[in-house]
Amino acid sequence: MKFVYFDCMAGISGDMVLGALIDLGISATEFKNNMERLHLPVDIEILEVRRASLRGTKVNVLVKEGSSPRKFSDIKEIIEKTDFSNWVKEKSLEIFERLFKAESKVHGVRFDEAHLHEAGADDALIDVVGACFLLEKLNIKKIYSSPLNLGNGWINTEHGVLPVPPPAVAEILKNIPVYSAHVKGELVTPTGASIIATLCSKFSDFPEIEYEKIGYGAGSKDFPDFPNILRAFYGEINKEKIGEKERIYVIETNIDDINPQFLGAFFTKALSLGALDVFLTPVVMKKNRLGNKLTILTKPDKINSLLESLFKETTSIGVRYFPVERIVLKREIKKVKVFNQEVGIKISYLKEDEINIQPEFSDCEKVAEMTGKSIKEIYQIAITEYLKSKK
Repeated sequence: MKFVYFDCMAGISGDMVLGALIDLGISATEFKNNMERLHLPVDIEILEVRRASLRGTKVNVLVKEGSSPRKFSDIKEIIEKTDFSNWVKEKSLEIFERLFKAESKVHGVRFDEAHLHEAGADDALIDVVGACFLLEKLNIKKIYSSPLNLGNGWINTEHGVLPVPPPAVAEILKNIPVYSAHVKGELVTPTGASIIATLCSKFSDFPEIEYEKIGYGAGSKDFPDFPNILRAFYGEINKEKIGEKERIYVIETNIDDINPQFLGAFFTKALSLGALDVFLTPVVMKKNRLGNKLTILTKPDKINSLLESLFKETTSIGVRYFPVERIVLKREIKKVKVFNQEVGIKISYLKEDEINIQPEFSDCEKVAEMTGKSIKEIYQIAITEYLKSKK
């Protein structure tokens, strides 16, 4: 099972994604032959080019006469008629749905009225379906990306002069880390934005990875001192690692002057705001006062809302917060039947081995209440049923 990490210092576009993935070892002939399954009036050109000081693979989609504007329903019909795998079809449609939602919003039209212009529609079909086909062909199961460099300035479009990022790109990239550096001009296209926003599992600076090879996808423009290249770092997902590493934040504050009922209410509020965990530790504070250290674990995007709530709901007037890394075991929930009622079973894995099997307590509690049995008995039956289901 493979992963790819896209280094988007030069932004991202659909043709750059294709170029980078083809450059990982897919033959141009194989790619072209598979794109013929879309039955579009296009020719595909795959070249090796230079961008500033670097080489890369450039994919050009040459649209012939006979192309027409396409709405989402048209795109859907074309994709569903193909014999690509269900995964390729589903992901391609998810990408296009995101793209059309953005276009309809920024242009003030209904979703079913939004359309892509002639060349753009066929070009986008090759970019999107081609990217999904290549990801499947390369057995890529996880996609990671750097923050996206948007470029800056103004661009000429069919809708007139627009700022960078163009409105559709800005709409698609909500809640995704972006920045602007090095280049005046558009570095992220709507198609590229929709592909990465839909498929990427995590955006981060260069992570701790072991990669086997690098694909180089070239953009259309050649900036003199800046290589317009998308790099795709490709490797094997390490099955031997203990768990998934991620960076989270710890928020702490010491409190000695609060009604404990307020703290209980804050626990519920913090968890509803997305805190990963909330807990209290007894401490002795200055002047030998007994107090509590309130600790919250959170992902970076939840910090501000949690801090605002903490100051509103507690008597704290200052907090500490700092990043930490944690290892999280792979987890999943399976269902078993106990007295004809569903009980969730939480399973955690160390590498590939099950090491914890734990029924959902709230489910056991409901079944116990319905049947008059003890929670402990329901708990034990649930584990037995799960173990039986594995035989």
